[in-house]
Amino acid sequence: MKIVEIIAHLESIAPPYLQEPYDNAGLITGDPQMSCSGIICSLDATEEVIEEAIQKKVNLIVAHHPIVFSGLKKFNGKNYVERALILAIKNDIAIYAIHTNLDNVMHGVNGKIADLLGLVNREILLPKQGTLKKLYFFVPIDHAEKLRQTIFEAGAGLIGNYSECSFSTAGEGSFRANELAHPFVGEAGKRHLENEYRIEAVFPSHLQEKLIRALRSAHPYEEVAFDVVELSNPHPGIGSGIVGNLPEPLSGPAFLEKLKQVFGLPMIRHTAIPDKAVNRLALCGGAGSFLISKALAAGADAYITGDLKYHEFFDADGRLLLCDIGHYESEQFTIDLLREELAQKFPTFAVLKTGVRTNPVHYF
Repeated sequence: MKIVEIIAHLESIAPPYLQEPYDNAGLITGDPQMSCSGIICSLDATEEVIEEAIQKKVNLIVAHHPIVFSGLKKFNGKNYVERALILAIKNDIAIYAIHTNLDNVMHGVNGKIADLLGLVNREILLPKQGTLKKLYFFVPIDHAEKLRQTIFEAGAGLIGNYSECSFSTAGEGSFRANELAHPFVGEAGKRHLENEYRIEAVFPSHLQEKLIRALRSAHPYEEVAFDVVELSNPHPGIGSGIVGNLPEPLSGPAFLEKLKQVFGLPMIRHTAIPDKAVNRLALCGGAGSFLISKALAAGADAYITGDLKYHEFFDADGRLLLCDIGHYESEQFTIDLLREELAQKFPTFAVLKTGVRTNPVHYF
């Protein structure tokens, strides 16, 4: 199996276009055409993880965090980033990062956290704009059903919990083929009128090329008439953070105790414990202070994330139990998420979890 095959599966789960502008997800080192001897899943691709890959004779590390965020001008081993890259390149270790694109899908990092806490009635806390488009095309009525099926199979027509969604309008199309054309209906040199359907369906933006190829391939016309329009509608399953309800309300102290048990926490930084029970919960793995206002607007009783600064705790404004459980701690189960996904797709292939704890933060 080649590394490019594994990358293709990862990018079907969390398309690269969903990463944030500052991010650097994707293949950091390595040749995608290399044969893959095995995979190690980790949160970070540190020197220790690369040494582990060498020892276990696997040549692909799938990490959540990119080891490189910005451009490097020198490779002389003066810092941990350069040392890790030199070690990986010398030993033909490929490093693939799946970062904010995995954060921005409902079944990704935050979905895993929500699973661990049993969250129900989940919604995206901050939907991402510019992720949906709509396709309009025209087809002879007798071929409408075949074309609908074609675009559904290519990924169009999915809206929340509903699939195969489309709308059709009947009308009359006209065209005149020139002497070089080979029209499916009508005669060259004569205007032809044809009873047609205009069919429309929404689709995720990243599927546009695939969808248009499928449409052209299955359409009976020599020249296919279609339009693609970008929508302002947010995709219900794409964006930052998740909000939902706990299976049953918990008192503030009981909720904090549950967090300590689930995430293996020695301590939690939090705002004052409210008198009311915690029922509606917002969450964001990693650094999520930018979503505090969204958690408040969503009516959350508590919000869990990491990397909060002193003054950001004031933003809870006495209305929210704000919990900083740590960056690594909030994302630690992403390793399990990646391993489970890859092992399910490639059941006969070696997919390992790192034995290295890469958390740079320690507690005394």
